[in-house]
Amino acid sequence: MPLTYDVRIYSIETRRDRPKPYRVRWLVGTQKHSKSYTVKAQADGRRSELMTALRKGEQFDAETGLPASELRAQNGSVTWYEHTRAYIDRRWDRLPAKSRRNDADALATITPALVKTAAGQPSPRLLRTALYAWAYNKSRWDEELPDDVASALRWLEKNSLPVATLEDPATLRRALDALSTLLNGSPAAGRTARRKRACLSDVLGLAVERRYFSLPVNPLSTVKWSAPKSTEEVDPASVANPRQVRSLLEGVRNQGERGVHLEPFFGCLYYASMRPAEAVGLTASQCHLPESGWGKFTLRGGIVHVGRDWTDDGRAHQDRHLKARAARDSRVVPIPPHFVAMLREHIKRHGTAPDGRLFRTSRGGVIQDTGYGEVWERAREAVLTPEEEQSPLARRPYDLRCAGVSFWLFSGVDPMEVARRAGHSVAVLLRVYAKVLAQAQDRANRQIEAGLREWDGDGASPGGRLGDTP
Repeated sequence: MPLTYDVRIYSIETRRDRPKPYRVRWLVGTQKHSKSYTVKAQADGRRSELMTALRKGEQFDAETGLPASELRAQNGSVTWYEHTRAYIDRRWDRLPAKSRRNDADALATITPALVKTAAGQPSPRLLRTALYAWAYNKSRWDEELPDDVASALRWLEKNSLPVATLEDPATLRRALDALSTLLNGSPAAGRTARRKRACLSDVLGLAVERRYFSLPVNPLSTVKWSAPKSTEEVDPASVANPRQVRSLLEGVRNQGERGVHLEPFFGCLYYASMRPAEAVGLTASQCHLPESGWGKFTLRGGIVHVGRDWTDDGRAHQDRHLKARAARDSRVVPIPPHFVAMLREHIKRHGTAPDGRLFRTSRGGVIQDTGYGEVWERAREAVLTPEEEQSPLARRPYDLRCAGVSFWLFSGVDPMEVARRAGHSVAVLLRVYAKVLAQAQDRANRQIEAGLREWDGDGASPGGRLGDTP
């Protein structure tokens, strides 16, 4: 309940049969509050303090019954480290494993900057390990801490700044500077910095909710900040053309049984522009593979590798819904006939895992990015020229997804339809693929020029004019 001026303070009640017979009673909103004392003078003093706050026009907190000034003084002792631990505790059970890890990463970056002194400070690497792997990982709170980790966290408990000091823009900028910088001192990627800033905003929002600041305003809203400059646009030099993609897939297939198994996996990234996590979790039930013509995928999620320390069941992977979608949302992606045939052959030859997954390890487990990344690297070495191999061309398996989206755009598919198939918003598509779209615009311009030349001079149709049917 918010602070309120609706306060009523009653006369002191005397109860002779109690060890503390003198009770101060007051009402804040609809909440009753009381405090008992042994000596009447103590009760008079407390009632006088409450009356003074009321005459000064202070608001009272309904939950605690305290005047705003006392609440601020009480909350001023809560440190940033204590508050962030409470933040982790509050959110842990309802967060997916990857978000837990992201929160720990952000706070382990920010917290070492919000300290009173550098005297006796542990090394930056030790502080990060202590915070990321222990202090902000609730699954390990019941474990015994290593001696160096325990020592580092004791130093933080002693030297962490009060949360209330983040109302000072200079202090808040220390946090913003920290999340904008990597451990080695180099600038963080813009996307990383924005993700960590979002966590900082949430933590400060909880501090506002708990009345740790003098005003009910998130301090971040009062400070101007820009993320480090970084390029989100797809580099055209990394985009393989269809001929190069076919050669690379052939390079995968030529790596024995493992390559034959993974060729359709990489095909999913290109022909359906799927994210790797979506392809890792692809099941037969998500596939419509007719004997002829176009098929389709009905994607409902993926499998994300997050590490055993962050999941509730101790698995290294977690099933996730589609990125930026509601939990039960789906995305339909049409797939071309030759890729349908490839998948049908794959299922016929390899079958599926017990849970229906198309791609799996030799023991039926979830395929790892390190494993399929190794296969992809060998395919690049076998297929590309030395100059191409040293270039950004299809350097990562994820670049196949970018190549697939780029090909759709270059082929003239409506951007809205491309965004729908790829699982992007149109705004993200236009921003990330701006350079690819520019190339497609050049092609469109040439087509328009060619059309105009047909109507220019001697090449014009007899009596032709704009608007006539050629």
